[in-house]
Amino acid sequence: MSDSEKPLATETPLYGLIAEYDNPTALVHAARKVRDAGFRRWDTYTPFPIHGIEKDMGIRMTRLPWLVLGFALTGMAVATYFQYWTNSVDYRWIISGKPFWSWPANVPIIFEMTILFSAFAAIGGMLFLNNLPLPAHPLDLKERFRRVTDDKFFLVIEASDPKFDERDTRGLLAATNPVVLDDVLEDRVTSDRIPAPLIYTLVILGAVSLIPFAFIAKARAAKTTEGRVHVVWDMDFTPAYKAQEGNPLFGDQRSMRTPPEGTVALGQLHDDEHLYTGKVGDEWASSFPESLALSEATMERGKQQFGIYCTPCHGQLGDGNGIVHQRASKLKQGWVPPSDLHQTYIKEQPAGQIFGAITNGVRNMPAYGPQISAEDRWAIVLYLRALQKSQSASVNDLTDAERAQLQ
Repeated sequence: MSDSEKPLATETPLYGLIAEYDNPTALVHAARKVRDAGFRRWDTYTPFPIHGIEKDMGIRMTRLPWLVLGFALTGMAVATYFQYWTNSVDYRWIISGKPFWSWPANVPIIFEMTILFSAFAAIGGMLFLNNLPLPAHPLDLKERFRRVTDDKFFLVIEASDPKFDERDTRGLLAATNPVVLDDVLEDRVTSDRIPAPLIYTLVILGAVSLIPFAFIAKARAAKTTEGRVHVVWDMDFTPAYKAQEGNPLFGDQRSMRTPPEGTVALGQLHDDEHLYTGKVGDEWASSFPESLALSEATMERGKQQFGIYCTPCHGQLGDGNGIVHQRASKLKQGWVPPSDLHQTYIKEQPAGQIFGAITNGVRNMPAYGPQISAEDRWAIVLYLRALQKSQSASVNDLTDAERAQLQ
């Protein structure tokens, strides 16, 4: 039985044989027989996926995952080498003493290139392994084959298969009891030439795609007094308002909003006046806050913070002979020297007053309150007290055991 198709020349070669079935069970049984017969160039077509039919057809696992893996490793290697060559060989640039090459800094680009190469391999490999794109196919001329998208199931064996013999193959398919068994002729109706509208479209798109590159080349070569072109406006000019800008959305035209009365930020209650101000009532505190642990750990923390913030000017001994002072003295530009922290009047100052000086600054010394936490400022005071005592200690300050070691 043959369906109607467009008149074709009698010499049109045979593409293959097509068998139609009205249910998936019959198609699966037919697929098993074709598989067992040893055919390799054949396929099944269904209106919906039939799970497990790939085993009945003898289809092996696709090579696409291995292809994707290979391209992924290639992308990883390319990204690694390119970043290493750029940063460590071709354009060595010292940035804050950081190493020219380190894995953590380069992982994002390595990851992105791995994904990019994998995506190209997945899409390109799928198209290549499936012989796509395929603008025309002999099955397009079969009127009955259109029902494959609705309710019919088809099996096609190509004449190019090494085991194909028209009489034997027809007999094999007839034994599977198909609803229709018919010939499929090669497509000699569809032109082999690329459609002219497609060519014109590709040419136009290609020409249009060159316009951005032309603008880029012009911008690189030309000189202008005008500002640069902002292609992505929302990236260059965000709708956010800066702190001191006017804002028409509010009645007072201010961008900064006054916090609601009584609002306290999390962790900013600062209800311990002694700890955060260095005062008890209206007087400077002579002792350390009760919440501060007077321990070796606190002393070490104070030594560390003193070395970071105080040593550059006051020196490691606190005598006011730090490297900043030494440099400023050589320049002779009216530098006000930092205080010697071992002076009597400083030793006699209450601990809270020294804390206040660190917090609010003195003369050239800036206020360190915003930079150093209250606990660390007290730790500095604790270390300073120990430093002052160490520079004016006497034998009477030693224990009996320590005196015995000196004898």
